[in-house]
Amino acid sequence: MIEDINKNIVKAADSPIELPIDLVEDLEIQHVNNPIIGLKPIEKKFLGSVKEVKQVNNKYIFSDGDASVEITIVSDEIIKVRLAPHSVFLDEFSYAVPVLDQKAAVFTVDENQTHYIVSTNTVSCLINKENFLISFSDNSSKLINEDQLAMHWEENVKFGGYYVYCTKKCYPEEAFYGLGDKPTDLNLRGKRFQNWNSDTYSFAKHQDPLYRSIPFYISLNEGVAHGIFMDNTFKTHFDFAYEDKGKTSFWADGGELQYYYIHGPHMMDVVKRYHTLTGTHKLPPLWALGYHQCRWSYYPESKLQDLAMNFRSRKIPCDALYLDIDYMDGYRCFTWNKKYFPNPKKMVKELSDDGFKTVVIIDPGIKVDDNYWVFKEGKENKYFCRRSDDYFMEGHVWPGRCQFPDFTNPEVRKWWGGLFKELVEIGVAGVWNDMNEPAVFGSGTFPDDVRHQYDGHRGSHRKAHNVYGMQMVRATYDGLKNLQKSKRPFTITRAGYAGVQRYSSVWTGDNVASWEHLKLGSLQMQRLSMSGIPFAGTDIGGFSGEPTAELFTRWIQLGVFSPFMRAHSAGDTAEREPWSFGVTYEVINRKFIELRYKLLPYIYSAFWEHHRYGFPILRPVVMLEQEIPTNRYREDEFTFGDKILVCPVLEEGATSRKVYLPEGAWYDYWTHAALEGGEEYMVGAPLDSMPIFVKAGSVIPEYPVMQHVNEFEIDELMFQIYYSNYEVNSFYFEDHGDTFAYEQDIYLEKKFIVNGDDKTMTVKQSVEGLFTPRYETYELKLIGLPFKPSKIIIDNKDYVGDLSFDALKRIRIKVSKHFKQISIS
Repeated sequence: MIEDINKNIVKAADSPIELPIDLVEDLEIQHVNNPIIGLKPIEKKFLGSVKEVKQVNNKYIFSDGDASVEITIVSDEIIKVRLAPHSVFLDEFSYAVPVLDQKAAVFTVDENQTHYIVSTNTVSCLINKENFLISFSDNSSKLINEDQLAMHWEENVKFGGYYVYCTKKCYPEEAFYGLGDKPTDLNLRGKRFQNWNSDTYSFAKHQDPLYRSIPFYISLNEGVAHGIFMDNTFKTHFDFAYEDKGKTSFWADGGELQYYYIHGPHMMDVVKRYHTLTGTHKLPPLWALGYHQCRWSYYPESKLQDLAMNFRSRKIPCDALYLDIDYMDGYRCFTWNKKYFPNPKKMVKELSDDGFKTVVIIDPGIKVDDNYWVFKEGKENKYFCRRSDDYFMEGHVWPGRCQFPDFTNPEVRKWWGGLFKELVEIGVAGVWNDMNEPAVFGSGTFPDDVRHQYDGHRGSHRKAHNVYGMQMVRATYDGLKNLQKSKRPFTITRAGYAGVQRYSSVWTGDNVASWEHLKLGSLQMQRLSMSGIPFAGTDIGGFSGEPTAELFTRWIQLGVFSPFMRAHSAGDTAEREPWSFGVTYEVINRKFIELRYKLLPYIYSAFWEHHRYGFPILRPVVMLEQEIPTNRYREDEFTFGDKILVCPVLEEGATSRKVYLPEGAWYDYWTHAALEGGEEYMVGAPLDSMPIFVKAGSVIPEYPVMQHVNEFEIDELMFQIYYSNYEVNSFYFEDHGDTFAYEQDIYLEKKFIVNGDDKTMTVKQSVEGLFTPRYETYELKLIGLPFKPSKIIIDNKDYVGDLSFDALKRIRIKVSKHFKQISIS
């Protein structure tokens, strides 16, 4: 038959013929000068009915005869879904999930009349045989997540590959959270977003996209949470019941449709399990949690020295000063402007001797200049990005005409990391990566046809754009780690993708000095924390514009409870330091920066709990009480760690504000007044205060006020212990503060258990780890006792000190750091 068809084609060479489309698809025929009439138009194609299923280890592959869907059991609570439109899966590779740690020990596949059911001990994935709809249920058969339409795709004629789509049912009361730092309401329902890293100077409320792409969201419906992580680095889109109230959709402009279903049922569980995929933030150096001061730009050297002198003479704690692009020679990275900074090593040492770390900015654009050693090395080794026709990609940024390293090439990353050698030798302690969306003046970013090595998996800029900044800061982090030997690197990046937390802290970018942006900053930090990026902050005071004294002071107060605390401002604004608005405001700003330093051991412990256990650091009220419907819309209150709840003052002129306390007992941090949770309170908030509450039963460590971390050796550690009539656990972590020795168990993790009744309270301590601090005693402040104690027993021995209340109704006692149990009656 094939021979007959070929003969007919030859005979009809002078006139067009039409063949049935099904015959054309079945035969491999070479046509010369014979257009084929009747080819199918390019349109969305949907999965059909399931015709075949096979198992490969912990994967099940389902096929409709053309397309295939791979279901992978990652753990009891995580299931991965991949679509291959013509059953050809791409190589498995992910910058977000470097190692897929598969832990499910028991899983099964069952079949009934309508479905295939892939199950673990916790969750089931159901594949409808007739229409290929995929859904997920818990072990009580409650449906948690359901396809509204079968997964579908559309060929991309211009670039190759496919647009890929997934559409889920949206339930009437379903709420959505996460997706990075979108500057909008905490609950994302009713909105549509895209992920495409963008330089967005002075961004507005609801503006999208911004600097980072985190394609991970949390759904909450009827008190049950689950997560969806779409691991796709192309431009991705998310519709949370915006176009259709009954649908939630996510899709990408290329790559695979690949997503992880992450089971809860608690939002906290979802975030922790997301971290098992993408990693947690390494424990930062303790100094990185102090107050940082930045501006575009502090120069010349005398300006920086004057800044340092003011902090120390005014007794305002500060740990880090930043140098923006003006410290460089003509904005050339890894160089110094010798006019402004004639002896950088001497300057950095003098700052270090006074307790200041120096952090410098490094951008990706390398000036085209054959006399510039960095450009010369990159050019000789072909480390810079190229266009599809092999021309170098060039664009204008601060130095002028630049070329840009391909950070998706591991060889380039290693080279880049080594470039920091001189900066480290000079004494620079941290690096700030900016402009790495990547940003290019005039054009916004790189053209689509720029090629990237992509760790051997090749790709255009459409594929690599969203990971470019993440791979830049990865190269920076790895380089610093290698050069600084045992010291922990400190890096901060403007752009990133899911998993960037393994390499860097972030800030929310070029915000505005306005009350609206103060509130947006609070929302963005909470959202980043829920999205797997814990070490985040805002430009305190706003980057552009001029804050009033009141606004700056309220922003400092929010900054105390931001994981990353840095003031930063543009060069065309008035100077913006804690003393810039007069003595009255300086006193208040000092008070709150000192509070940050008092709470450093608590903050550091919260970072440890994140790093080791995957807990988010900032926790919105909805994450604490997801079963209460009204909490889906609470945005102002959040906890730092699990013990301190804050409600920043976000309205101009406000001297009080309404605060909701989650269920349980709470204490006002300032007055120690006891309050019952589950209710709203009107709380006084004059300018020199803000509402802060501590959960009953908490053990809160505090340092004495220092002007910088490790200013002096602590000879006694203080704990505030809050009475509770139910059992509460608290953790305290300590180690060297700046090395990786904690990875060899050179740390202490202390667990405290507090419990009480109307007449007694007990405090128990247990210790894990091998670190040995120099102090030998604790000062304990017992707060909120509902009785006047007459006896305290410490490890079966009577305490003989004073048992009287102080002015704040606390009892203060000194005990050995080795105590195991204290009983108060």
